[in-house]
Amino acid sequence: MNVLDKTLGYLKETLSNYTDDHSEGRQIYQKLATGNFKTEGAFVRTLNEKEIDFLNHILHAEINYAQDVQDDQRVYELNEVYELLF
Repeated sequence: MNVLDKTLGYLKETLSNYTDDHSEGRQIYQKLATGNFKTEGAFVRTLNEKEIDFLNHILHAEINYAQDVQDDQRVYELNEVYELLF
């Protein structure tokens, strides 16, 4: 698994927790599942404003949670995507 696969894999895993009750989570998850993205930036460029807002909100919370449980790898991987949202 290369670095890109790992980063987007962490994001996909995180989003799987948001597919039942959030349409944006479902949409973003589908993009990840069906897309063939060469970079995280390429993936982020496919997102609309609502999807970016949704990711901004959940990634902030998920990164904080990962910090609380000292999962440094998850913090790093999710932060890779979070930083691209701005």
